[in-house]
Amino acid sequence: MLKENPMYSLTRRELIKKSGIAFAALSLPFPLKLLAADKGERFKMIPKIDLQPFTVHISEQVLDDLRSRLRNTRWPDQIAGSGWSYGTDLAYLKTLADYWQRDFNWRKVEKEINAYPNFLATVNGHQIHFIHIKGKGKRSIPLLITHGWPGSFLEMMKLIPLLTESPDLSFDLVVPSIPGFGFSAKVTEPGCNSSYVADLWHGLMIGLGYDRYGAQGGDIGSGISTWLSLKYPENIIGLHLNYISGSYKPYMQEGEQLSDEVLAFQKKGAEWSAMEGAYAYMHATKPLTAAYGLNDSPVGLCAWIIEKFHGWSDNKGNIEYAFTKDELLANVTLYWVTGTIHSSMRIYNENSKRPLVFGKDDFVRVPVGFASFPKELPTPPRSYIEKGFNIRHWTAMPSGGHFAAVEQPLLLAKDIVDFFSGLV
Repeated sequence: MLKENPMYSLTRRELIKKSGIAFAALSLPFPLKLLAADKGERFKMIPKIDLQPFTVHISEQVLDDLRSRLRNTRWPDQIAGSGWSYGTDLAYLKTLADYWQRDFNWRKVEKEINAYPNFLATVNGHQIHFIHIKGKGKRSIPLLITHGWPGSFLEMMKLIPLLTESPDLSFDLVVPSIPGFGFSAKVTEPGCNSSYVADLWHGLMIGLGYDRYGAQGGDIGSGISTWLSLKYPENIIGLHLNYISGSYKPYMQEGEQLSDEVLAFQKKGAEWSAMEGAYAYMHATKPLTAAYGLNDSPVGLCAWIIEKFHGWSDNKGNIEYAFTKDELLANVTLYWVTGTIHSSMRIYNENSKRPLVFGKDDFVRVPVGFASFPKELPTPPRSYIEKGFNIRHWTAMPSGGHFAAVEQPLLLAKDIVDFFSGLV
């Protein structure tokens, strides 16, 4: 239920009147321990939230410039028959770029985004873009869903009707963009890590009148949602994840030995990092160096992003088995028109200074549900996750990969409903 609160600049009644709607990491070699100051850290005084309706509209000049740059791409060479083994396949990228220039319709994407209530909220000095959709069910649970990199809030578009339109149990969805992603403002000072974003998210939810809410996330969103649950357990109904942060390390007693199962996972993770993890080391160490080229060349940006969609999805060797061209390009275009490749990459650097390493008293005590997709990045065994998380619900999925909300929205949505229905 939305609550009126004089602390915020817009009451529920004013907000409804104004908007015209009813609201219903790769583990790096230099981890740090959780800071004691974080334990129990709260937004004791939530700042006023300046909340404004928002409509997405990119100028035609920006889109014309994009098409011009695509036409003038200077293409590299490729070893014959190498496919995706050296990176993004040249032949496929040329096909995709031609479609991007000639056929892709960004205005259609804007229309789909604007079909839902979009807002900009200023929380603790940061401007956050989010979509907020009221559930239609007899019971509706507030649920905050957070994306990751190289995704965006667009990943969640297929989940919206699945989670909001059930006549019985539905969700009041809040789908924000992480600072530096999409239409959220860029943060140009150090320190905006997943823990910091969790504080902003909690401020946003409290500002919207949600004293109790659920959290869901994959990729970077899983880390942010985990921090939320560690810092604000009394406010979190439940935590649903489809990924565990790459920097996660539970507390281990002195002399405690890792099981063979965990050692096998760590070996697999190290092998994956050696073959696939160069991007994360670049993001965590020198993101600006890569950003000069990625921010200037749309094809370069596209190659950097879709190589991950190819490598991390359950696509049977064909990227378009898992995603349409329009889905791929909507996400890449969002990064391009907002100029957010560097600001989005920077969170890797910030998180490398603040990994999810649990101390003796750190444990996610709220109920936790986990959806395990078979083509996900290396995932710790349940026994290792349970050292730091209160796992109440675990589902081994039959198919799907890292981008579960896009690849398998029906499976993910059902698992979210099944988990939260047992908590209310």
